[in-house]
Amino acid sequence: MRELSWDLEGLNVDMLVAPGVADVAGPRMMVRPVAGLPLLHIDKPRYEGANKFLKAAFDRVGAAVLLTALLPVLTVCGVAVKVGSRGPIFYRAERIGLGNQPFQMWKFRTMVDGADKQKDALAAQNEGAGVLFKMRNDPRITPTGKFLRRYSLDELPQLFNVLGGSMSLVGPRPPLRAEVEKYSGLVTRRMLVRPGITGLWQVSGRSDLSWDESVRLDLSYVENWSIMQDAMILWRTARAVLRSEGAY
Repeated sequence: MRELSWDLEGLNVDMLVAPGVADVAGPRMMVRPVAGLPLLHIDKPRYEGANKFLKAAFDRVGAAVLLTALLPVLTVCGVAVKVGSRGPIFYRAERIGLGNQPFQMWKFRTMVDGADKQKDALAAQNEGAGVLFKMRNDPRITPTGKFLRRYSLDELPQLFNVLGGSMSLVGPRPPLRAEVEKYSGLVTRRMLVRPGITGLWQVSGRSDLSWDESVRLDLSYVENWSIMQDAMILWRTARAVLRSEGAY
């Protein structure tokens, strides 16, 4: 490497060395001299202190702004759900959040009333990855619900969860209790931060991702969180929603 750097002298060429470290963001890496050798130092993930306060403020302010701007959309969606099929406008379901604490997650109802009771009968047709249950053509989904899911409009009520502090704008996908009970030791690190309305999984394929890839993206987010990354994910989410990529 030293001889190569000499050969590159006088040329408009930079020499870069891949450290062989995966899923670690640049701000956590620095070169430090140890015993006369330049070694790569990887900083620990930061979940507490100023970072935690900054993310909470970003979430609350962002959710308040989005709810104000999207109030007409929320109203239209609520009316469409009520007119489209019998049952409540909202669907509340238990999810597991920060520190394995349960909370009630809000969504617009996209399935027929009582759809949870039909899940076991459809288990043989499950197309989800890992511990997830997904079907591309789930017969429980209403026509209105299909449209809402295509553009992720059913998830807008989760902004109230963000205001309440149980969710974040950006974070790992909020899991079911049954999913968490099946997590291995590695996957439990997803629970170190609040689950999000969107995340790396949402802008990287959503339901089309494999279970291992979903976990890898969530863990990468947990380890390397930053406000700038959250802003980029929100921007990419808007593009992914408009294209309805991986949504069903």
